[in-house]
Amino acid sequence: MDTATLREFTARFATAEETDNWDKHVTANPNGGNMLQSDAYAAVKDGNGWLVRRLVIETAEYSSYNLLLEKNFPVLGRLWYLIKGPDAESVEDIKPMLDAVATLARERKLNVFTVKIEPDVVESPEVAAQLKAAGLVKAPNIQSNDSTAILDIRKPSNEVLRSISSRARNAVRRAEREGCEVIQEEAGEESYKKLYALMQNTVNAKGAMPLRSYDYYAKFWNEFSSRGQGHFFFVYEDGQPSVGAFVINYGSKATYKDGGSTQNRKRYGDSHLTQWAAIQRMQELGCVEYDFCGTPSAARIKDKTHPLYGMGLFKTSFTKTVTDFVGCYDLVLSPLRYKLWLKGGEKVLRRLEIMRTGGQFY
Repeated sequence: MDTATLREFTARFATAEETDNWDKHVTANPNGGNMLQSDAYAAVKDGNGWLVRRLVIETAEYSSYNLLLEKNFPVLGRLWYLIKGPDAESVEDIKPMLDAVATLARERKLNVFTVKIEPDVVESPEVAAQLKAAGLVKAPNIQSNDSTAILDIRKPSNEVLRSISSRARNAVRRAEREGCEVIQEEAGEESYKKLYALMQNTVNAKGAMPLRSYDYYAKFWNEFSSRGQGHFFFVYEDGQPSVGAFVINYGSKATYKDGGSTQNRKRYGDSHLTQWAAIQRMQELGCVEYDFCGTPSAARIKDKTHPLYGMGLFKTSFTKTVTDFVGCYDLVLSPLRYKLWLKGGEKVLRRLEIMRTGGQFY
């Protein structure tokens, strides 16, 4: 699509009917939506340091439903964070979509100084050039799965198993031969505490990623599980949980969101078998892709100094390809206030927010 034929978009906040049927609308987006745009995630973030708005960006050909997270700061005004959005049919649509969002902010006199976006558009030099030409400024990435491993699970499970690396396939088969059993368990405090303890164990041993509070995860897991979108998988060793995973099905997409394990386990392949059990369950629920949710970038996947190296090694044993999305960009609506934000405003406000809430800023 050349610049002469750019689509025109309008932006508005969702109606009560659209809010009540939010997930139905989001999963009908051009790219099928994202679990971080879901009704469950809105419930997790609303009041947790953010005001949640639900944004509809429309053109004659399609509507795009997106969560919009808002923080209001003294002096600076409002920061809008279009988490994993906008969900656009093509990268060419992003500029006119954001023009519509800027018009909405201006017409409503909402005093927005910048809009953070992170569309699920695959990174390339051409795409980066297009986003820069659209006036967007590259910002530090926020989400852990801006680089990730995605497995195509559309084919029957025996064919999917054949498509993964021989190392992963052998690990699955050996664990099965040795009687390893993956148990799917109900959501609830018992499952939450078991998985959180396993996650703490992994973080303490490997220090890969910071862990949010137990209360945050319990709310997160509960919101997704209560909508039939969250599933717990456990393996036990000597009567104690040794591997755990929480996997989300959202529309046609599955996401391995959280996981952990004890160290120095006796059983070979138990982690691979846990993932394989989850993949088969996600296939039953109609998912066509399985996102392992976070790896080093393609350029650093073999870099042993990367904090996610071990995690990346495990996840890419299922699918060799690392998908790098464009990550976070800023649409600047007030250059002066944005400059203050970059010159230290963000750093100071993040520190104050963390001190006030004890949680992470984003």
